[in-house]
Amino acid sequence: MEPLLDFVQNEFITKKNLPEFKTGDTITVYYQIREGEKVRTQFFKGTVIQIKGQGLSKTFTIRKMSGTIGVERIFPINLPTIEKIEVNKEGKVRKSRIYYFKNLRGKKARIKEL
Repeated sequence: MEPLLDFVQNEFITKKNLPEFKTGDTITVYYQIREGEKVRTQFFKGTVIQIKGQGLSKTFTIRKMSGTIGVERIFPINLPTIEKIEVNKEGKVRKSRIYYFKNLRGKKARIKEL
């Protein structure tokens, strides 16, 4: 079954040239939103909490603070509506999934830069 999945992914999913990023980095994702016939570009800037999966089916979760409310969004790495990804800051974390980041407030919620 896995060779069939690999074949379908390689044939039908177009690979994008996106920058390398890891957990703890602050990135900005620019993606298209369709509203009826209009198409506009919106961005989502936040900290990468986790990167999940492998190959072309990889996903990453970004968390940002909107006022006092935390907002998380999951993006597939090969989503056709993603225009570009900018890496704003490279963070230094020791874990690959930083769920503890959700409970931190104030100065404790900072991630050290590389």
